[in-house]
Amino acid sequence: MIRKNISADIPGNTSKEVFEDIVSADGVRIERIISNGHSSPDSGWYDQDENEWVMVIKGSARLVFEGDQEVLLCEGDYLNIPRHTKHKVAWTDPDNITVWLAVFYR
Repeated sequence: MIRKNISADIPGNTSKEVFEDIVSADGVRIERIISNGHSSPDSGWYDQDENEWVMVIKGSARLVFEGDQEVLLCEGDYLNIPRHTKHKVAWTDPDNITVWLAVFYR
């Protein structure tokens, strides 16, 4: 076993959003995402074959769903996104690092 910390080893250069697999096994994948003012492209949506449970560990972000429903996530907030629910990241805090934990499951 290797002990790690979700808030450790934050890259110094966050000009690009960082996606890191923490665990990948049959039917589940856990990912750490590090954002700093990043958002999804204006065109297109995430439309995933997997369910996604997402939590903001540090920072804040705003998600938008097809139909213009917006959800603000602050530290400790989490949300379950059923598969094929079209969504995108509208905003992440440009002044502070946002650390997400995303669990993709079938």
